[in-house]
Amino acid sequence: MSGHSKWASIKHKKAIVDSRRGQQFTKLARAITVAARDGGGDPDANATLENAIRKAKEASMPKDNIERAIAKGTGSGGDGEAALETVLYEGYGPGGVAVLVEAVTDNRNRTSADVRHAFSKYGGNLGEPGSVAYLFDKKGTIAIDASKYDEDELMIAVEAGAEDITADEDLWEVVAEPAEYAKVLAALEAAGVAIESAEMGYRPSSLVPIDEGQAGRLMKLMQALEDSDDVGEVHANFDVPAEVLERVAG
Repeated sequence: MSGHSKWASIKHKKAIVDSRRGQQFTKLARAITVAARDGGGDPDANATLENAIRKAKEASMPKDNIERAIAKGTGSGGDGEAALETVLYEGYGPGGVAVLVEAVTDNRNRTSADVRHAFSKYGGNLGEPGSVAYLFDKKGTIAIDASKYDEDELMIAVEAGAEDITADEDLWEVVAEPAEYAKVLAALEAAGVAIESAEMGYRPSSLVPIDEGQAGRLMKLMQALEDSDDVGEVHANFDVPAEVLERVAG
C-alpha cells in the first residue's frame, strides 16, 4: 500500500493539462530523441521510445514534432541534439527516502547544480553514483482504477506477459518487464480497459514509510526537481497512503 500508482496517476493528469506547454514539449522531444538514438527509431522494437512517444501524444504534441525528434535521434534530422546525454542522479529526500532522478542534458554542470540546489532546499542530500540505484528495478507499471475492474478481468495482462498484478489501495498495478511492457499495455487497451497511468521507469524494490509532514516536503522536492528543464522523471521509494498523497499533492 505505497501510493506509488496514485502519485503516478496524479502526475499523469497534471502533465496533460500542464500550462507550461513549451517546457513540457521540450522535455518530451528530448526523451524521444535520446530513446531513438540509443535504441533505434522503431517504437515496436524500442520500448523506451514507444513509452516516450505515448507520453508525447497524451500531451498533444504534434505528430511533426514527434517525427522530427525521432529523426534527430536516428541521425536523419541533423546533429542539433548530438550533445545530449542522459544522467542519473541519486540522493535522499526527507525521511531517508531514496530518490532517483533521470535527466537529459547538454550541460552536465548546469543540471548538476540545479539538482543539488533542489535537494538542499527541500531537506534532501545528493548522493554518490550507486548510493540508491540498487534499490530500484526498471519496470513497466500500468495503473487501473480498482473500482471499475476486478482482478480476473485483468488476467489478459498476465496472458500478454505481465509478471504481476497487485493492489495499491484504490488502484491495480500491472507490472511488466521492459521487453513485455508495450505488449501488455496494448493487450489491456485492446480489451477496452481504461488506463489511469502507464509508464516505464524505475520501480522501488523496498519502501520507506514516512508521515504526512515528510510526505509534503518530499513532494515539494520531487516537484522542484521535475520543474528543471533537464529533468525527465523522478522516482522515490516512499510508502504513503493514497489519501495523504491527494492532500499533499494539492
